[in-house]
Amino acid sequence: MNHLLLADDDPVLCSMLKRYLDSEGFHVDTVHDGKLALQKALTQDYDLLALDISMPGMNGFDVLRSLRTYKHTPVLILTARGESHDSLLGFELGADDYLAKPCDPRVLEAHIRAVLRRSAPHDSDKGEGRLVSVGDLTLDCVTRGVLVNGRSVTLTKTEYNILSLLVSKAGQVFVRDVLSELALGRPLGRYDRSLDVHISNLRRKLGPLPDGRERITSIREVGYRYLKP
Repeated sequence: MNHLLLADDDPVLCSMLKRYLDSEGFHVDTVHDGKLALQKALTQDYDLLALDISMPGMNGFDVLRSLRTYKHTPVLILTARGESHDSLLGFELGADDYLAKPCDPRVLEAHIRAVLRRSAPHDSDKGEGRLVSVGDLTLDCVTRGVLVNGRSVTLTKTEYNILSLLVSKAGQVFVRDVLSELALGRPLGRYDRSLDVHISNLRRKLGPLPDGRERITSIREVGYRYLKP
């Protein structure tokens, strides 16, 4: 049974969502204050945190920023409908997905399950000591660790999933819609920039290739490619 933390300043909404998610087989804790959300997220092992941006005590962005210093618990941020800049900032801080409120509980459940699926170890991750290297980049498929020229790089689970897919076809173009389905667990909406933000974060964290080129290049209106050195 997956253990979730739902942090939202609306007790009525929390209660309704908790009842629904509990009935679908989840174990859900709820909090209505940002500081308490961070405390519980740091001291307990949750499978996922559903985090509202607007909370008293500490806003969701500050909770996420502090959490990412210590833990990589998958985070689904909840934003006010139409506040697209909230979702983009959330991705930059290390969120795995976002959902606009108000939302149908069934849609929330679908997003939660998608994040949990891509956060779970894959069969290919179970082989002992399996390393994948392209140039100065090395992925450890057991620990999901990443090294660039011997330097450890910390990625979110979603960022790692995107990178491992791109590296698996290094030199080839990965179509955006396919990459989104496999890495994010959902198709991209018309104005959905979540994949682009994750790619931007990967470029920033990994840095350029030794010759100065971008590791991940954009192919206009098609997708992305991890360059072979």
